[in-house]
Amino acid sequence: MRPKGSAKELEVRRRIAGRLLLQGKGVREVARLVDVSPSSASRWKRAVEAGGLEALNAKPHPGRKPALAPRQKEDLKQILIKGPLEAGFPTDLWTLSRVAEVIERTFGVSYHPGHVWYLLRQLNFRPQKPERRARERDEAAIERWRQETWPEIKKRGESEAGASL
Repeated sequence: MRPKGSAKELEVRRRIAGRLLLQGKGVREVARLVDVSPSSASRWKRAVEAGGLEALNAKPHPGRKPALAPRQKEDLKQILIKGPLEAGFPTDLWTLSRVAEVIERTFGVSYHPGHVWYLLRQLNFRPQKPERRARERDEAAIERWRQETWPEIKKRGESEAGASL
């Protein structure tokens, strides 16, 4: 299991252990002082003996570089906040395909719509479903029905249910 802390914090811990080992402290004592297993301290001791304290430096993370630079991600976030209508789409609904299209149009970077989701999560966007309501919806008529018609229907149902018992 990976220990808690950033790569830099873990490197600092390894370097402290390395200095203690170079001062002649034992593996078990160093392990207790920096709160690691003796096997880790022993591994660090071998590394220090082979390559000095530099051998305890944090290794770069493997993986491909991000396709969009941090500044481009911020620009994308602003485009998404303005909305799809502003971006030239006919409806006010963002889809993964639309976001991929905006990325390609704006930054010249091709994203598969299925992978756009990971980018949106990095930008702190979460999925939202639009309300399913008719545009022609008459709120006043609905409220009238709730206040007048529904209580009558409900009373009829209760009286019929009571009569059949």
